[in-house]
Amino acid sequence: MLHRFHCPLPLSVGSVSTLPDKVAHHVFRVLRMQPGDRLVLFDGLGGEYHARIEAVGSVVRVRIEAFDAVEREAPVSIVLAQGLAASERMDFVMQKAAEVGIARIIPVRTARSIVHLDIDRARRRLAHWQGIAVAASEQCGRNRLPVVESIVTLPQFLALSREYGDAVRVVLDPEASVPLSQRVRRQPLCVLAGPEGGLADEEIRMAVQAGFEPTGLGPRIFRTETVGVVAASVWLAGLGEF
Repeated sequence: MLHRFHCPLPLSVGSVSTLPDKVAHHVFRVLRMQPGDRLVLFDGLGGEYHARIEAVGSVVRVRIEAFDAVEREAPVSIVLAQGLAASERMDFVMQKAAEVGIARIIPVRTARSIVHLDIDRARRRLAHWQGIAVAASEQCGRNRLPVVESIVTLPQFLALSREYGDAVRVVLDPEASVPLSQRVRRQPLCVLAGPEGGLADEEIRMAVQAGFEPTGLGPRIFRTETVGVVAASVWLAGLGEF
């Protein structure tokens, strides 16, 4: 299997491109690839480019040999609003959300969020999460990057969620009587998941008032870092994705 790299540059068949420094470092210093070796590049806009290395050293140059318009995105768009959790748990969310096919991830500050970030730390954390999403997309074969949004408050997210058109909007609640599997239909999905400790009762009421449906995921309680990915998997499985 060829190594894949996100390359946010103008790419076209027949052209020679110099890889971005970070990608070049991985190609040359980590993987020790050499002239003649083949790789796959994608710009995040759809499809992927097959390329061959022409030169390595202080820069890495590749020649674009072919374009493949292959699409590997989920059949419907899924938005995950994830209650802000501890750093390693959020890292896991970003990685697995990208792998399962979630299109947009929105970190949401909630009453039980144990992490509090100032502006500079929040900016650095966002860049870190975006990097994780890129790496996961490279690994899993996605050619369109999931969007990782800046941290918002719950009221801000609930206001933004009205823009999701015909999306089915659910708030995950272990006490809900209706499981997600019974709500599946061929429409986009917007999932609100709580942090460690879950959403407070008042927050669930706020979500319901904003049009979200309280929804469960069966008899067991999932950790915050897995619950959103499980929800997306249930939805996509119901649509025949898996």
